[in-house]
Amino acid sequence: MTAVEDRPAVEAPAKEVGQARKRKEDARLITGRTTWTDNMVLPGMLHLAVVRSPVAHAKLGAIDVEAARSAPNVVAVFTGRDLAEEQGSIPCAWPVTPEMVNPGHPSVAVDEVNHVGEAVAVIVARSKAAAQDAVELVDVDYDPLPVVLDMEQALADGAALTHDHVASNESFRWIFDAGDAGTGQNTDEAFANADVVVRRRFVQQRLIPAFMEPRSTVVQPQGDNYTMWSSTQVPHILRIMLAMTTGVPEHKLRVIAPDVGGGFGGKLQVTPEEVITLLVAKRLGKPVKWTETRSESLMSGHHGRDQIQYVDIAADREGNVLGLKVHILADMGAYLRLVTPGVPILGAFMFPAIYKFPAYRFDCQGVFTNKTPTDAYRGAGRPEATFAIERIMDELAVELGMDPLELRRKNWIGAEEFPFTTVAGLEYDSGDYDEATRQALELLGYDELREEQRRRRESNDPVQLGIGFSTFTEMCGLAPSRVLGSLSYGAGGWEHASIRMLPTGKVEVVTGSTPHGQGHETAWSQLVADELGVPFEDVEVLHGDTAISPRGLDTYGSRSLVVGGAAVVNAAQKVVAKARTVAAHLLEASEEDLQFEGGTFSVRGTPGTGVSIQELALATFAAHNFPEGVEPSLDADATFDPVNFSFPHGTHVCAMEVDTQTGMVKIRKYACVDDVGKIVNPLIVEGQVHGGLAQGIAQALYEEAVYDVDGNLTTGTFVDYLVPSAADLPHFDTANTVHEAPGNPIGAKGVGEAGCIASTPAVVNAALDAVRHLGVSDILMPLTPERVWRALHHGGDGGDRATAGTNAYGGAQTETTAGVSTPESRLGGDR
Repeated sequence: MTAVEDRPAVEAPAKEVGQARKRKEDARLITGRTTWTDNMVLPGMLHLAVVRSPVAHAKLGAIDVEAARSAPNVVAVFTGRDLAEEQGSIPCAWPVTPEMVNPGHPSVAVDEVNHVGEAVAVIVARSKAAAQDAVELVDVDYDPLPVVLDMEQALADGAALTHDHVASNESFRWIFDAGDAGTGQNTDEAFANADVVVRRRFVQQRLIPAFMEPRSTVVQPQGDNYTMWSSTQVPHILRIMLAMTTGVPEHKLRVIAPDVGGGFGGKLQVTPEEVITLLVAKRLGKPVKWTETRSESLMSGHHGRDQIQYVDIAADREGNVLGLKVHILADMGAYLRLVTPGVPILGAFMFPAIYKFPAYRFDCQGVFTNKTPTDAYRGAGRPEATFAIERIMDELAVELGMDPLELRRKNWIGAEEFPFTTVAGLEYDSGDYDEATRQALELLGYDELREEQRRRRESNDPVQLGIGFSTFTEMCGLAPSRVLGSLSYGAGGWEHASIRMLPTGKVEVVTGSTPHGQGHETAWSQLVADELGVPFEDVEVLHGDTAISPRGLDTYGSRSLVVGGAAVVNAAQKVVAKARTVAAHLLEASEEDLQFEGGTFSVRGTPGTGVSIQELALATFAAHNFPEGVEPSLDADATFDPVNFSFPHGTHVCAMEVDTQTGMVKIRKYACVDDVGKIVNPLIVEGQVHGGLAQGIAQALYEEAVYDVDGNLTTGTFVDYLVPSAADLPHFDTANTVHEAPGNPIGAKGVGEAGCIASTPAVVNAALDAVRHLGVSDILMPLTPERVWRALHHGGDGGDRATAGTNAYGGAQTETTAGVSTPESRLGGDR
């Protein structure tokens, strides 16, 4: 190209960011016409099945595998003792304290099993059916040991041990005490000087990340190179951790996450089965596949939540909060998985929420039990914190005789106070809690519902009405690398992206963020279309393959857009900068005289002349007339490491009907207004909010992983573990305010976890508001009809403390004396 001809002015394309584009990827995902891991069939592929322990805690005696080894189509059988020298230990990347106890976690048990569902042997066969049939032929001698299930009992003197080679059931104790920087007094002094102290014990029941697609792994050996396909959220992290665990060199291992059918944190993991599949493929030199059954998924995939929370709040008589103390017991399960101990530590920074607490103390004990390990589940520590603070704010309002919304308004950060540094040391970026609340109340029809509530109470209607609030914020965009380093996390928080300008003007975007349903291909295309001025349809997004996208830290913690998307935008801006140099050469103008608009470079004051960035891509490919000393490439890479978290916020309001005769609860209306910063695609945002609401409401009303007294999971199928359908959920009235985040080039804040974090306390607070005048101050989650009826007719929180395991967490009754509301019994120790 030697000259640029005059041409008619071309109208700039409409901006993509802000458009409710239907997702590019949906056609293949919804129809299933794509590559799921379990769809893969490789020549000569073998199949794995796992023999799992039926007991929660036992020494392993003899394991007789001869019958299984002789079964039709069985190729090999391996026990933990066969793999002991090469399987290593499942990695934990977050040693939260130097003294943290990690008992080690072999992928296949060697000497001892520590939870029901732990692998004790592996069958390799020519078909999946043959492998599963042979599982029944393995004979294992189990020498039973005492089973540890209850966290409070596990920490008592003389308690049985989850692991007999460690000194106690405590994995770590992590304490954060902010004191009171304004007055110099410590947190205890702030409480001593308070007029009112309210103390409560809350329970976060154990949940299961019930993703649509079960976990699946395929490994193909090629000489001393290995390709793994896995239904994972974290292919880059998985590759590094497998190399460190198994000894397979990182550069010899390629990990691919094809389309992944949901994760919710449940696939933020390095699983025993991924290690096993790689080792078996390495031993046999043949491709190997493992796909779990749904019962295996519920029983042996990691669980979430499972905390007991002791929360104390101090205030004066006018309702000004003075201090907050939080002591939590966090159930690790039997082992420490990838980020197990870090989950409650993330929550530590969010207990003060949107309130101006002068003093704050957080104390967390990680506790081992003979249950499936816990780890990240949508929100990862932040839903637990939001539940506790929003519940205790309601309890304080009752104690003070104040309207719960008035108490919140009195103590939350004003819009004019941003940026605001909290007592936990976080700098909140932007927001307006008043505006979000005002809109949410309008959506709900608040005044009319309060009037209806009054009428029902006066008439002693058997169906009572309550209204509950959750005014929340969360820390998203996990995370500035230096912050993760200060918390002893084993990796950074940056994200990487590359943009390739193809000769025909099309664009390839390579992202280190790996989607499992979030709509990256659509949103990233919108971002790049605007930055480069190219059509949305001309952008292709590549992801999830460590050979194509060699650098990345994957998807979790609402980091995809605010970190991964930011890297994409920065890479696109580098492409424009490179293209400007080429355009100036072709247009025979200085770079300073060029303007770039709608994808075209033109000389200021010279209408009708210009060159598009897509034309420049072809000119660069040919390189016939190229600026001297400039390499012929417009491609660019960028790595973005955030300087701060981003802080979405919102107000969620729930109106709940409670039938006092049957205990049935029903959501009458649900309204929420979220501020997630700049919205790239409103359709995706609405879908994320709806999905999050479904999971948060499910915790409040439906879901619970329950173990019996012997440590058997009694909710191991979808017959017993209730995941709600659309028919079980109400219509949602949603809206948004927009206060852009200053910490990333998009101004986005993150939306993937907002609904899940905010909705649970709103629902529980609404149910309690409906029946508090009848003497009910707490109901154990999930709010089943039986529990609600028990609380109404027998007092307490509706739990049955005679039942062992995770269902044994009945909340203590409360009494109020001298302005201090306290439970009848508390866990001993330094508070």
